[in-house]
Amino acid sequence: MFTISSDPIDVIALRESLGNPGAGAIVVFEGCVRNQNEGKSVEALEYEAFVELAEKEGQRILNEAQSKYELLDVRAAHRVGHLAIGDTAVWVGTVSAHRGEAFSACRYVIDELKQCLPIWKKEHYTDGGTQWVNCRHCHGAVFDQ
Repeated sequence: MFTISSDPIDVIALRESLGNPGAGAIVVFEGCVRNQNEGKSVEALEYEAFVELAEKEGQRILNEAQSKYELLDVRAAHRVGHLAIGDTAVWVGTVSAHRGEAFSACRYVIDELKQCLPIWKKEHYTDGGTQWVNCRHCHGAVFDQ
């Protein structure tokens, strides 16, 4: 299950939804808004998305992970809108019988989400400036690899 929402991500409810009696491993990744990037002080982030396409592509990535790794469950959520420092921007959870599969699948999912989803991030700096980052379609964007 992949979701996009402007509401805060409920990490507790998502974690609880991963319960499975066959689980030997549950791996969770939580991407949070930090207060700096590339030497600039960050005040907030703003995410925009082509929601319908992002949800479809996000679900495709989860389905791909499910078939590539021996998972009992996989879920992810991404936030859009204005986010403050410390807010959760993206969440991924994987469940498997063994830790290796859960770790590998979690890494795979977050890497694919960051690479493939039509979601754009704008940084708001403490000096009042803003800039789109990791946005290959935005004029004047900054890319980090």
